[in-house]
Amino acid sequence: MDDLESIYTDIIMEQSISEHNKHKLEEMDKSEHGHNPSCGDDITLEIKFDGDKIKDLAFTGHGCAISQASTSIMIDLLKGKTKEEAKQLIDIFLKMIKREKVDEEELEKIEDARALQNISNMPAKVKCAELAW
Repeated sequence: MDDLESIYTDIIMEQSISEHNKHKLEEMDKSEHGHNPSCGDDITLEIKFDGDKIKDLAFTGHGCAISQASTSIMIDLLKGKTKEEAKQLIDIFLKMIKREKVDEEELEKIEDARALQNISNMPAKVKCAELAW
């Protein structure tokens, strides 16, 4: 395993056990529930807007390490972004995870979410990674 893969593995493991994004929001504007029956992932996302910006995001639920890490990474990436910026970042992530063409400049925009790029080689885990997105 090269250093980059090791760093990516560390990011996924740290995010999968981190609790910093795993809680209910005191105030929210929208809630979405996602379930992946093949793995048992069950996630509820809550979002709070400030005008056009994402003021806060959080999640509750359970699932495999990939779904938990992906959800937490997504929340870290999208907080503070406008709705349009968030849509663009989500689009880049979904293209990456589905093995569609994504250039290096786009990958840099999704920051730690790049750590999930190799999940695209594991079809059974792609649904886990994209559930929250």
